[in-house]
Amino acid sequence: MKKTKVVCIGEALIDRIKNKTNQEFTDFLGGAPANVACALRKLKIDSAFIGRIGSDEFGKKFIKQFKELEVNINFLQLDDCLPTRIVMVNRDHSGDRYFSGFDTSLSTVFADEALDKNEIKKDLKSLEKLFSKTKYFVCGTIILSSTNSADSIHFLLSLANKFDVKIIIDLNWREVFWDFATSSSETIKKERVDLIRNLLKEAHILKLAKEEAILFFENENPLAISETLLNRPDVIITDGANPILWFINGVQGITKVLKSPKIIDTTGAGDAFLAGLISQLLSFDYPSSESEIQNCVRFASVCGLLTCLGEGAIEQQPDYSKVNEFFGSQIL
Repeated sequence: MKKTKVVCIGEALIDRIKNKTNQEFTDFLGGAPANVACALRKLKIDSAFIGRIGSDEFGKKFIKQFKELEVNINFLQLDDCLPTRIVMVNRDHSGDRYFSGFDTSLSTVFADEALDKNEIKKDLKSLEKLFSKTKYFVCGTIILSSTNSADSIHFLLSLANKFDVKIIIDLNWREVFWDFATSSSETIKKERVDLIRNLLKEAHILKLAKEEAILFFENENPLAISETLLNRPDVIITDGANPILWFINGVQGITKVLKSPKIIDTTGAGDAFLAGLISQLLSFDYPSSESEIQNCVRFASVCGLLTCLGEGAIEQQPDYSKVNEFFGSQIL
């Protein structure tokens, strides 16, 4: 049986994005794993999302969005006490965003931190059935900043290994989450880095930004990074509008990134890139030649670029027709 499903685990949250004057803001659904799950559905890939959100208005909006896109949310948890997390996002003059903190008006603890392993295990038979049909399991590292959610990811990783599911990790270093989490706020940076490095040993595919490569590996060579990790994973290093460095299926290369003068907001670009890459890995049944890999990475980069041409992560994610239209014109 050919496996075609992708399971994403982690945070679903609200990106509260300031406008260009940094005076007013707009709320958008976000969170890297949730973004990837939604972007995959727009590219006609079966995806599931495992996470925890508040039983609040934002939680209801997430459920509506997931259902509209037909994302599997059978293992989505609702929290009656803790709210959906709101991240304050500012932007610089070029559209690049940076996190400035969280909205703590309702609580200083958020639903995504309370992801409960025992709730996940309640319907173990259905969970195992899902994993038996799953090709890729996608997670980030923010989930490690909370003890509860960390326990959940380690349980699911063991299940993924049991069913021979390939593990994709987007490093996604966001220190503000660690600074704020009750269970990790007192940990020093080295301890956080060590926790993340232990998780990276599970990866079969690792995506990271250039600054993350330097921070965690003191290196920006994807082959060299792969050789330091247990599973010798494929490694993809992004660097904004600069070329993408990659080591995939034993082949090393560089892919130039297509650019546009119409960049508005880079929120979620990396998540759309990852979803685009996964869709192509599935379509090619894993590319083997340099030309096939170049096509896969180029397709993924266009998914990321098109997401930057408007506000919000999920709203701007492209479907195949938009990507193909871009490739046909090559002009924005």
